[in-house]
Amino acid sequence: MAGSTHPLINPRQLGTILQSARKAQRLTQAALAERVGMSQSRISYLEKHAAEINVGQLMRICTALGLELTIGTREQGPAATTPGEDW
Repeated sequence: MAGSTHPLINPRQLGTILQSARKAQRLTQAALAERVGMSQSRISYLEKHAAEINVGQLMRICTALGLELTIGTREQGPAATTPGEDW
């Protein structure tokens, strides 16, 4: 995932990106949890239910995984979202 950018349209994508980054570094959920001061069960939950993550948790996880969180303006109009998947 080095050097790649992933626009987020819904929370499920965030969970997938975090899980993929963790696995790419060959980290278990328990190892990541230890790095960020959370339980393994919380990491598992957040990977599956990323809409529940708070900014502090997201920043700690991103830091531990060497990810950068960037917010920018869309170049095109708003992307369609699936009902129930909005933030």
